[in-house]
Amino acid sequence: MKKILSLLLVAALSVSALAGCSNGSSNSSAAAAPGSSSAAELKTIKIGASPTPHADILKKANELLKAKGYQLNIQEFNDYVQPNLALENKELDANYFQHITYLNDFNKEKGTHLVSAGDIHYEPFGIYAGKTKALADLKDGATIAVPNDTTNEARALLLLQDQGLIKLKKDAGITATKNDITENKKNLKIQEIEAAQTARSLPDVDLAVINGNYAIAGGLKVADALAAESDASLAATAYVNVIAVREGDQSKPEIKALIEVLKSDDIKKYIEDTYAGAVVPSK
Repeated sequence: MKKILSLLLVAALSVSALAGCSNGSSNSSAAAAPGSSSAAELKTIKIGASPTPHADILKKANELLKAKGYQLNIQEFNDYVQPNLALENKELDANYFQHITYLNDFNKEKGTHLVSAGDIHYEPFGIYAGKTKALADLKDGATIAVPNDTTNEARALLLLQDQGLIKLKKDAGITATKNDITENKKNLKIQEIEAAQTARSLPDVDLAVINGNYAIAGGLKVADALAAESDASLAATAYVNVIAVREGDQSKPEIKALIEVLKSDDIKKYIEDTYAGAVVPSK
């Protein structure tokens, strides 16, 4: 009987010792490695973006941003108004969907206080074939769709002018509308529609002048365009896409870190490899 009790005592002590070793090992492996950042320690930047290419670029940037102690919460928008209103109302920390000319125009129209924290990329505007497959085949009275917001309509009209299809008032510049057309030999009908709908309008119009991001979303390539803006043109600076923030926030550490990542060689290479000229990294 004593022998049996002794054996049971030894067994109990062995189990206790093993349990202690197991607990010690588990705690050790759960501890974070020195210098690493857990998800709970990462500071979140809430940013609004158009789905393509902006949100895609941000998703790639997020992989690099975590090494700097930040992560992105990307909110996707399909229009050009709500992302700015959400930023102004402090529902976002930043947004990435618009060019600098649109941002400045939006501030004037809406009384918002948004600024650029950094130039990121440029999207060449293109003229794409609808029912008419070549500029030379454009008939009298043909219909051309253009974006209906002020800055993008002007940009579209300037591109049509560059192709010799219309002439604008000399001082119209980047605020031109179809009312500024002074010469229209083919009596072209300029159809103003929401920018997001221009690619979808192609089956119903002869040509459409389309923003780069909406061309990509519509499955179009800049190589398919009948004509496109040059990256050496005025448009490359006047219409550079930016990270927008509230005035005064551009110096925040998290915003500086985001800009640094987005302007890095890794992101530039990603843009060049992914978009084949439809999106061009800013210099």
